[in-house]
Amino acid sequence: MSKVIIIGGGAAGMFAGIHAAQKGNEVHLYEKNEKLGKKLYITGKGRCNVTNACDTEELFPAVMSNAKFLYSAFYTYDNHAVMDFFEKAGVPLKIERGKRVFPVSDHSSDIIHALEKSLKQAGVRIHLRSEVKKILHDDEHVYGVELAGGAKVQADAVIVATGGLSYPSTGSTGDGYLFAEDTGHRVTERKPSLVPLKTKEEYIPKLQGLSLKNTELTIKNGKKVLYRDFGEMMFTHFGVTGPMILSASAHIGKMLEKTELSAYLDLKPALSHEQLDARILREFDAAPNKQFKNVIGVLFPSSLTPVIMELGGISPEKVIHEISREERRAFGELVKAFPFTIIGMGEFKEAIITRGGVSVKQINPGTMESKVLKNLYFIGEVLDLDAVTGGYNLQIAWSTAYLAANAAGLNK
Repeated sequence: MSKVIIIGGGAAGMFAGIHAAQKGNEVHLYEKNEKLGKKLYITGKGRCNVTNACDTEELFPAVMSNAKFLYSAFYTYDNHAVMDFFEKAGVPLKIERGKRVFPVSDHSSDIIHALEKSLKQAGVRIHLRSEVKKILHDDEHVYGVELAGGAKVQADAVIVATGGLSYPSTGSTGDGYLFAEDTGHRVTERKPSLVPLKTKEEYIPKLQGLSLKNTELTIKNGKKVLYRDFGEMMFTHFGVTGPMILSASAHIGKMLEKTELSAYLDLKPALSHEQLDARILREFDAAPNKQFKNVIGVLFPSSLTPVIMELGGISPEKVIHEISREERRAFGELVKAFPFTIIGMGEFKEAIITRGGVSVKQINPGTMESKVLKNLYFIGEVLDLDAVTGGYNLQIAWSTAYLAANAAGLNK
């Protein structure tokens, strides 16, 4: 029997603990918080989007950094294996829009309880409020850890599952990066990802709190389209957020570091330009003697109407029958391409995940073992791996954890 230490009791750490113990290892899981799965508890707005039910090969395009590195991980333990695990652990699952997978109960706590129960059944020894300060090693291999109080614990393998820098209030304070650097690994620059976006225009904060569904977003750098998506978003006091915006941040983050980007919302994507013009004309024909401000509101949420009128170039007091065809058409163009400028990203405290991390060039993709030191493994968000929203980031956690759990303790 080998002794395996896991640092971090989040999604990856718990999953690795279960499978390493099932292999017959003596497993000790160290978590500095007072409970396991703190970040997992708040994922998916507290509903926990455990994975995505797409075909396995469709997982790779959703990964933004180092997708090829995950080939072994995704094919060894795929999304369907994850769904099977939780169903067998007593958590019925459901598939929603975009093939996102959630517990039927809509409670992330059910996922955490299933993992905790599986840890207990597998015999994993859980150490809460126990912070690892150092990984013990010689020139060739790792042989244990040192705890905050100074106690040293021997081990045949150490798995680092400390997460990234996102949601620091849950304990994700970058410890794993320090462990990596201390053991001779390169850590790439870390940036927040899946994060709200900051905008330039003064009219955006006026829309604070307004949520839009079924909206199409286009983001451009000059004439080049960088990103296009359809879905939900919300205006904030500093910019925009919501599922569609968070996914956009993963695609445009690197470009946004170099330049501001132009964004456009199609507020009526179900209508073509001609259909929208006919709709506006219908409203105009029904009230030719009314003022523009008293007619156009029927097309938009109340908080959006004054901003649209401000940008639309038609005086709010102008009588409908005085509005020219050109003015009406120009207004329609605005509705199909409501503009704003993206000038920056939100911070780590708002980010769902971290972009950047332990360089995967120094990690064996088939086992998650370090190429620098034997018996040391890195899994989950601490690695330089990130994906868009939709359950893909948790899939990375489950798959990498499974590989490490199966390899750890075998090569004492």
